[in-house]
Amino acid sequence: MAKIKVTQVKSQIGRLKNQKRTLEALGLRRLNQTVEHEATPTIVGMVNTVKHLVSVEETK
Repeated sequence: MAKIKVTQVKSQIGRLKNQKRTLEALGLRRLNQTVEHEATPTIVGMVNTVKHLVSVEETK
């Protein structure tokens, strides 16, 4: 399965509670922090929820 790198590029201050919880569930706690996940439908759905706060790169 493909992997994706997710980097937080915008602050979570002033965002909705579900968006803050989604960032935390993805493992993002700081600005410019990067995490790598398998591209499962669950993870992709979480990334879509906070797509305006993160950048995504596909890796092999």
